[in-house]
Amino acid sequence: MRLVLIDRDGVLNEEIGDYVKHPGELRMIAGSARAVARLNGAGLRVAVCTNQAVVGRGIIDEAMLERIHQKLYEELAREGARLDAVFACTDHPDRPSHRRKPRPGMLEEAIRRFGASPADTPMIGDNLRDLEAAAAIGCPRHLVRTGHGAKVQAAGIPPAVLPIRVHDDLAAAVAALLGPERP
Repeated sequence: MRLVLIDRDGVLNEEIGDYVKHPGELRMIAGSARAVARLNGAGLRVAVCTNQAVVGRGIIDEAMLERIHQKLYEELAREGARLDAVFACTDHPDRPSHRRKPRPGMLEEAIRRFGASPADTPMIGDNLRDLEAAAAIGCPRHLVRTGHGAKVQAAGIPPAVLPIRVHDDLAAAVAALLGPERP
């Protein structure tokens, strides 16, 4: 394992329902920054793959999305964590490209960029779209119960995306990948 792919909203930061529209709305999920720091400490690359239809819908522009991501970088840095890349698909949901999850384009970009293998690159997400994109290219799938994850699990996981591993949150998913954190 060289690379871990992570969804943004509902995994790293709280899902607020009507999009994160400015940096002040970005609130980290407890323990998520520390979990990224653990991945960094283990020598793994960490890339976010996030649908951001908020841009495609014309609610915010690319510059504001960049400001939101800058806030994300700052919040992670407070815990000694960093992202190696952010892949954001800004397509409108009615006009999706191959990059927009559940299609695997963003995941494929990240895997190519870091010279990783899909079979050795876990995808951690809170939405069925994350699992579908990962399944399309053979990435191991991890669902967190934060964000939309608990609802996705309760609705039943379609056989096409199985097997998956389910975790309470990003910290628990990272513990499953790396083992328990030592004091």
